[in-house]
Amino acid sequence: MRVTQSMYYDSIYGNNNSKLNRELFDVNKQIASGLKIQYAKDGVRTFTETMRLDNEVVVLDQIKKSTESGFKVANQTDQVLNEFTTSMNRMRTLLVQAANGTNDETSLDAIADELRGIEKNLKGLANTSINGQFLFSGSKVDTRPISDDGIYHGDDKAMNAFVGSRNQQQYNLTGADLFLGEEKLRPREITSNVQHKNLVGTTSLTPSSSLRELMGDKDNDETTVEKPYFYLRGTQSDGTTFKKKIDTLNSNNTIDDLLDEIGKAYGNTGSLDVVNVRLGDSGEIVVEDKLKGSSKLDFHMVGAIDFSGGNDANVTDIDDLNDGESDYQKIKDGTSTALKQDLYVKEFVKSGLDPATGAADKIEGLVYDRTKFEKSGTHLSSNVSQILKKTHLVTENGMIIDTVSPEKENAFAKPSTLLSEVADPKKEITPPTDPKTYTLDGTNFVLSGTDTDGNTFNVTINLKSSANGGSTFSPDGGATNYKIFNMDPNGRDAVDADKMTYQQLMDVVNMVVTNTMPASEDNSDDYDTAIKNSRFKGNTSLSYDGKLQFHDLQSSGTNGTQAEIALYDANSDDFSKEASVMTFNTNNALAIRDPKTDFFKTIDEMITAVEDHKLYPDASSGHLRNVGIENALAKMDDLQDHVYRMHSKIGAQSNTLSTAQERTDILRISTMSLRSSVVDTDLAEASLRLQQLTNNYQAMLSTVGKVSQLSLVNYL
Repeated sequence: MRVTQSMYYDSIYGNNNSKLNRELFDVNKQIASGLKIQYAKDGVRTFTETMRLDNEVVVLDQIKKSTESGFKVANQTDQVLNEFTTSMNRMRTLLVQAANGTNDETSLDAIADELRGIEKNLKGLANTSINGQFLFSGSKVDTRPISDDGIYHGDDKAMNAFVGSRNQQQYNLTGADLFLGEEKLRPREITSNVQHKNLVGTTSLTPSSSLRELMGDKDNDETTVEKPYFYLRGTQSDGTTFKKKIDTLNSNNTIDDLLDEIGKAYGNTGSLDVVNVRLGDSGEIVVEDKLKGSSKLDFHMVGAIDFSGGNDANVTDIDDLNDGESDYQKIKDGTSTALKQDLYVKEFVKSGLDPATGAADKIEGLVYDRTKFEKSGTHLSSNVSQILKKTHLVTENGMIIDTVSPEKENAFAKPSTLLSEVADPKKEITPPTDPKTYTLDGTNFVLSGTDTDGNTFNVTINLKSSANGGSTFSPDGGATNYKIFNMDPNGRDAVDADKMTYQQLMDVVNMVVTNTMPASEDNSDDYDTAIKNSRFKGNTSLSYDGKLQFHDLQSSGTNGTQAEIALYDANSDDFSKEASVMTFNTNNALAIRDPKTDFFKTIDEMITAVEDHKLYPDASSGHLRNVGIENALAKMDDLQDHVYRMHSKIGAQSNTLSTAQERTDILRISTMSLRSSVVDTDLAEASLRLQQLTNNYQAMLSTVGKVSQLSLVNYL
C-alpha cells in the first residue's frame, strides 16, 4: 500500500493534536479549579474517595456542633454547682454556729433568716436556664424544675451529645440525680424523738444507767425489783417487718441491756451485728443500719411498767395500755386521772398525728401504723415511702410466676408496682417450695376514716389468691364483697393477692373515700364505671417519693376536705399475731441519714430545727418531728457529699466533651489534608506537566511544518 502525504499528516498531527489539546485542556482546568477532577467520569476512584472523605467531614462537623452545644450546657452546669457549693458551705457554717449552744433565741432567729435566704438562692440556682431551657429538668427543658415548695417537676432523662460513631456522651445533670439521687454506699440512721431523763436521780442517762432510772420508781425503794415491758415494732434492712414484746428484763438491768435486745430484734447475733443501737445525747434511741444502700429501716417502741405490782403492763393488744398514764410525775405525785393510775406508759416516738380512732384519751406515742394521713387543705398524705425490697419470687396459687429485678431494689413504688414487691408476706405458700416462698394470700387491710361527704367508713380489704376466689373489699363487715378486678384482657376476675398492684389498691381507696361504690359486687363493667366516676370527685396517687396521697377535687382549698384516711394491716398492734406486712402511715422514727436524697425537703428540715431552737430531737414542743440542729449538721454533711459527687460527674462530662471537641478538630484537619491529597491539584506538578505538554505540542507543530515543506519540494 502506498503511504500518502495525507496519511502521514494524520499520523503525526491529527491524532496527537487532539490528544495534546485534551491533555492541555485538562491540566489548565486543574490549575484553574485546583481540583484533579470535575466529574465522576474524570476519575471514578478519586471521585469515590473524595465523596467518602466529604462525608467524614460532614459527620465531624456535626460532632463538633453537638459537642460544642453539650459542652456549653455542661460547663454552665459546672459553674452553677460552684455556686451551690459556696452557698452550702455558708449554710454549714451557720449550722455550726447554731449548734454551739451559746446562742439565744434572737441569735438563732437571725441565723434561721439567713438560712432561709440561702434556701431561696439555692432554688433560684436550681431553676437556672440557658436560652429559656432549664439546666436541671432532664429532657423537660421547658419545665421549671423546682417549684416554690421544693418539689421536683422535671424527669430523669439524660441528654447526650453525639461524639463519634455509635458513641454518645451525656452532657446534662438531671434534677432527679442532683435533688433526688441515691447514694448506694450510705447507711440509713434513724432516731426516736422523745427525750428521756433520769426519773429517780439528777444525773443524765447513759447506757450503763439502770432501767429503774429510765422507767422510774414510784416508792423510791431500790430493793423493789419492778418488771418493765417494751413493745417494739419496726422494719429491718431487707424490708422484713417485725414486732416483739421484750419481757426478759427487770429494773436492775441497764439501758445497754435494752439496747442489746432491740439489736437482736433487728437481727444482731453474738458474732454479727446488722445494726448499731445506741443512746443519743438527750436520751433518744438511735438505730444505724450497717447494711448500706437500704432505706427500709424503721423503729417504734412503747415502754410500760405497773407500779402496783400487778400485771397491767403485760399485755397482748397494745390498745390495753390506753388506760395507763403517760405523765410519770402525775403517778409520782398521785395526781393521775387515768383509769389505771399505777400503769406508767413511756412513749419513745411521737408524730403529732392523731390515731385513726380519734379517741381523746389515746396516748399519742402508743400508735404505730394506724395513724391518719396528714391533712393539708384538700390533700391527704401518708408519710411512709413504698420501697421495693430485695429480689424475691412472686407466686400465684403456689406457682412461681415472676421475679423482681435486683436493680429495682430500694426504688420507689409506682402505680404498676405489685404490692408483693414491697410487702413482707408472712404466710408460706402451700405446698412449700425450696427456697421458701411467701404469699399475701389471707392478708387483710383496714381502710377507715371519713369520706368526702362526711360519712364515716370502715372497710376491710381482703387479699386472696385466685384459688381462694381472688381479692375483694367489704365496706360493711363482710355482708358485701366487691371484687377487685384484674386487667387481664383474656378474662376479668378478682385479682390474685400476689398480683395486685398499687393502682388497684388506689382505685379501691378512691372509690371508698369519694363514696362511689360499684353497682354490683361481681360485674367488671360496674367496677370500671365506679372507678371512672370516683375520679371526678377525687384522685388517689403515689407521690414522687412513693407516698400514698389523696386529693379531694370537689372541696375548696379554703374549707379543705372532710375526708380522713387511715390504712393499715388488720394485725397492726396485736402482739399475738404476725407483724404488719406493710405500712402506709406511721408514728415512726425520724431519719437522720438515708441513701435517698431529697435535697430541698432536707434543707427545710435543717432550717426548721434552727427556727424551733432545738439542738436535739424533742417532741415536747414546736414541730414534733424536728430532727434537731446536731442531726441537721449530719444531714448537711450528706447533702454536701452528694453534691460533690454530682459536681464531679458533671466535671467529668465537661472534660470528656472538651476532649471530644479537640479530637474532632484534629480529625477534621487530618481528613481535610487527606482529601486535599486525593482531589486537590499539586500546582507545581500541574505547571510542570503544562510545560511538558506545551513543549510536546510545539515539537509536534515543528515536525509537521518540516514535513509539509518536504512535501512541497517533492511536489515541485
